[in-house]
Amino acid sequence: MEKVDVIIVGAGAAGLMCAIEAGKRGRSVVVLDSAKKAGNKIRMAGGGKCNFTNLDVGPEHFLCGNPHFVKSALSRYTQWDFIAMVQRHGIAFHQRDHGQLFCDHSSQDILDMLRAECDLAGVAIRLRCPVTAYTRRADHHFVVTTERGSLHCQSLVIATGGLSIPTMGASPYGYQVAEHFGLAVVPTSAGLVPLTLHPADKERFSPLTGIAVPATLSCNGASFTENLLFTHRGLSGPAVLQISNYWYPGDTVTIDWLPGNDLGEFLHQLRQQRPKLSLKNAVAQLLPERLATTLVPEALAARQLAQLARTDLDDLAQRFHHFAIKPNGTEGYRTAEVTRGGVDVDGVSSKTFAAIQVPGLFFIGEVLDVSGWLGGYNLQWAWASGWCAGQYV
Repeated sequence: MEKVDVIIVGAGAAGLMCAIEAGKRGRSVVVLDSAKKAGNKIRMAGGGKCNFTNLDVGPEHFLCGNPHFVKSALSRYTQWDFIAMVQRHGIAFHQRDHGQLFCDHSSQDILDMLRAECDLAGVAIRLRCPVTAYTRRADHHFVVTTERGSLHCQSLVIATGGLSIPTMGASPYGYQVAEHFGLAVVPTSAGLVPLTLHPADKERFSPLTGIAVPATLSCNGASFTENLLFTHRGLSGPAVLQISNYWYPGDTVTIDWLPGNDLGEFLHQLRQQRPKLSLKNAVAQLLPERLATTLVPEALAARQLAQLARTDLDDLAQRFHHFAIKPNGTEGYRTAEVTRGGVDVDGVSSKTFAAIQVPGLFFIGEVLDVSGWLGGYNLQWAWASGWCAGQYV
């Protein structure tokens, strides 16, 4: 039987980073993955440009059953540490809105960097090599069986990701390993995902498909101001993806269609200047005409501003700044960028990422109950958790 120090299951962002760090320490490392290529999600991240981190990273950008859990890793391996690696490899990158960093050329640059670092650290990556069984021996070492034979290791790292984007090879394998060894798993659901609408709302808004507007979305104490995009099934765009991390079935999402504007004050002033202007056309000065037509009550749409009472205008402004909608659901894992829930962090050390009750077993990356905002945060969590575990495996 082949003997190595560390086996990492999952050749994604967290798994590769852990392998690099363990290899640097002189540990013999084998990374196993059932996919044909390593880092499939890295390759498709950021629309192929890889939003690899963010200039502003803090615990507040993550959802976790224990909000303190992420602090240690994020402080020990920061965005600046990863940026330094990117710069060392001569990868050109640029900043977009909200501190997001993207490759100038391609996501492949990041993957090539990680593979090069793995090579330098002596890491062996075995693709198309699914794990078929695993056992823990009396000496707390592990035997991992694959279609190519069995391996023995001291440290077993689970870096299999979540359930998002099943076409990239997502599976519940990591959760099954956790449960097998007695760790709790927080129920999972799709995160950073478009929202679908109930039939009546879908019929109302589907004619707006393709229109994007800046909006503020709020739900369960969280608020995001970014673009909202109408789709033929519901709502998407950055603001919607962000708020989806905080939305649960039955919750209402509140939309401010005019963030930074006071519609009531705008209409009162316009009534003095252009009293014969219709209400619909007045609102259309601030929003796309089709959206204004959809949102302004039909009974008031054609009426002139001079014909409307101040209370009518105030009531309309209230509707536009506090528009309530109850989504029907989400587009699911098929289009989700992250998985909410996962291995309960109460059973995992925030310093080493080892299972507290199972010495030698580690969980890193998206398989844990840690979900980041849109904007490079989930990759930064992968880098940070992988780096930290790599110091101890």
